[in-house]
Amino acid sequence: MTKTPAAKLTLGPVLFNWAPDKWRDFYLRIADEAPVDTVCVGEVVCSKRMSLFEPVLAGVIERLQAAGKEVVLSTLALIMDEKEMNAVRALAAAADFLVEANDIAAAALLDGRPHAIGPFVNVYNEGTLGYLERRGAVRVALPVELDAASIAALAGSADAELEVQAFGRLPLALSARCYHARAHGLHKDACQYVCGDDADGMELRTLDGDAFLAVNGTQTLSYTYGNLVGELAALRTMGVRRFRLSPQDIDMVAVARVFGDVLEGRQTPPAALEALGVLAGGKPFANGFHHGTVGAQLVAASGSAE
Repeated sequence: MTKTPAAKLTLGPVLFNWAPDKWRDFYLRIADEAPVDTVCVGEVVCSKRMSLFEPVLAGVIERLQAAGKEVVLSTLALIMDEKEMNAVRALAAAADFLVEANDIAAAALLDGRPHAIGPFVNVYNEGTLGYLERRGAVRVALPVELDAASIAALAGSADAELEVQAFGRLPLALSARCYHARAHGLHKDACQYVCGDDADGMELRTLDGDAFLAVNGTQTLSYTYGNLVGELAALRTMGVRRFRLSPQDIDMVAVARVFGDVLEGRQTPPAALEALGVLAGGKPFANGFHHGTVGAQLVAASGSAE
């Protein structure tokens, strides 16, 4: 009998503009208390934020490694000028770390050496996956909009480890323009870092007042929290062994423990869903993309929408 490989939890990079002290303390607690195997650090959304947490970055990495966590360096997902390209080049040169490319230009810089592909790179079919694997990708975080059938097809042909986001607001789009600054009547170049006022993203509503999306600087996210705690067993059967938790401004240590308990068989998915609902403060969950339906929908294990 073939034994199913042990599942692993990855904590994705903080996507939001948290104050440096908060950012540092978050990762130090993750190092000391969270049952995650891998932690991604780095600025993915806006290069202007890099200088804010750079003074504490080395200490965070050292603490994470001392706690036995694998540290992955994540690159920008949208490179718009030579300064940002140079920052990505410097990151790609970090030979002592696995680097996660969130832009195809970053993947090109990592060509020929082991690296990871982040969820912002469009890996939708076996041909793309094979192309990236031949150039050194050993881990691929799949786009959040893929359904179960697509994930299964990719898992069936993959040599690289596949990773699926199992919790957190879903990254949907990036723009050269800063929505956050515009909403406050500011220009992107003089944004005053107003995105820092919304630790979980700025929530948007339709003209009818319905919750719709969330904005994080230049990034558009889902309003709902993606939650695949009920799909973990099926994903493992497909061959997926890595599950990503995207940080939100809630107790992510407790979130990681819930997912760890489900993966280890100590908690049932229904009980976990209830516990996560409390931790998320009642924020609605969704798994619609995974089930091939409206992304903002929560589909029960039976296939009926909740």
